[in-house]
Amino acid sequence: MEKESTTITIKETKADKGKAPLIAPAKVADSPRAGWKKGLAIFDFILRLCAIGAALAAAAVMGTTDQTLPFFTQFFQFQASYDDLPAFQFFVVAFAIVSGYLVLSLPFSIVTIVRPHAVGPRLLLFVFDTVMVALTTAAASAAAAIVYLAHNGNSSANWVAICQQFGDFCQQVSGAVVAAFIAAFIFILLVVLSAMALRRQ
Repeated sequence: MEKESTTITIKETKADKGKAPLIAPAKVADSPRAGWKKGLAIFDFILRLCAIGAALAAAAVMGTTDQTLPFFTQFFQFQASYDDLPAFQFFVVAFAIVSGYLVLSLPFSIVTIVRPHAVGPRLLLFVFDTVMVALTTAAASAAAAIVYLAHNGNSSANWVAICQQFGDFCQQVSGAVVAAFIAAFIFILLVVLSAMALRRQ
């Protein structure tokens, strides 16, 4: 007796060709990274809003600093204004530029939220944020040196402290310098965030 054998042929469909079972888990593994990048982008946007407030406050307070001391007559008056010192003028111009840049950078920050894996906008923000760190630090440091002299003077150079007479003037410029250093610190955080996001690409 001859044994009959049955052959079952399974046709391979085009949809099944070339598929490996490890591809699906790889796609699932990408989602936490995308969520992590999106969280960084949202935090970046919030920091930019805070930096706008600090930079605008620094520029506005310094730019409106002015105090006049009454003397015996209206013809003899002592006045202190921010535009009397080049360091304070540089401070106002620098933080006006910084404020304008921060406003213009908001759309790029929104793009990084919508598209967390986009490298171009993140790299552009990283480069310009680094430049703004240098600008804000330079302006804040120059103004801080003048504020220190205004408070303490310098006996070696015969520079007299003026804050005893111009108290309001010194308070305003000191507040502007504090806001400037806050903005500079926020920019440092923005650079670190951008570096972390680019490293994970």
